[in-house]
Amino acid sequence: MKWVNFEVDGQLWCGLLQNQHISTLGTGCLSQFLGQLDSKNFSARTRRLIPLEDVRLRQPIIRPGKILGIGLNYAAHVAESVSFVSNDRPEIQKWFNKQATAAAGPGDPIHVPAVSDQVDYEAELVVVIGKTGRHVPPERAMEVVAGFTCGCDVSVRDWQRASPTMIMGKGFDTHAPFGPALVTPDEVGELSGLSISGYVNDELRQEARLGDMIHKIPEQIAHLSAAFTLEPGDVIFTGTPAGVGAGHAPPKWLKAGDIVRVEIENVGCLENPVITETGTSRIGEERL
Repeated sequence: MKWVNFEVDGQLWCGLLQNQHISTLGTGCLSQFLGQLDSKNFSARTRRLIPLEDVRLRQPIIRPGKILGIGLNYAAHVAESVSFVSNDRPEIQKWFNKQATAAAGPGDPIHVPAVSDQVDYEAELVVVIGKTGRHVPPERAMEVVAGFTCGCDVSVRDWQRASPTMIMGKGFDTHAPFGPALVTPDEVGELSGLSISGYVNDELRQEARLGDMIHKIPEQIAHLSAAFTLEPGDVIFTGTPAGVGAGHAPPKWLKAGDIVRVEIENVGCLENPVITETGTSRIGEERL
């Protein structure tokens, strides 16, 4: 099943995506219904059928409690990263946080910030947590997963290098787009053989199989939950293949006018335009 958040006439709804239409689950965010996303619960709540072309899709979790990302999780990406991070294959998982304000959805613009032009793309599979979990063993890790979606771990490389934790370079506003749909594990199927691809302006830049991950998703969930509780609505960026902009000589940074696209077999396609941030000061205002 493919679940989405969407807006109609400025109101937020959630529902089930089927054949270019959305069957509504109700008003509000999909995060309210995590852990209940089965056909029985859905059939009891559905209200309307809306054409997909009449809505604005939003990210599957509007305001994630945690946005967690693992670094250096594909061997070929480890090899290319010597110029901007490290070329040491991590025996212990390397994690960082992206800020909740980085969350963005399909079609939302990625900002080239006023303070840097070294903006990079990273195509990734994103895991959405659906049940609370602490000290989750790998063999039970999928029990806490609500589903999967596409994501782009946008990275500001000079700010990333300047901070050992990578938080500053990974957490800029708009730099965690994900979506369009939350696809349940039963529909995605076995992950290992599925392809992941990243494009910039229709140029294929990244390509791999999800099975190429060094640390698999059950291992990631077990490692994270050994330290802190995973909660419904947390999202996990699971690592990127080789081919990022910083891996090219000279680097291929994102610039205004570019279109970034992430495609994952059985999961979907996420596309975002790139624009220049205005850098305008905002104090006491809602984020636009």
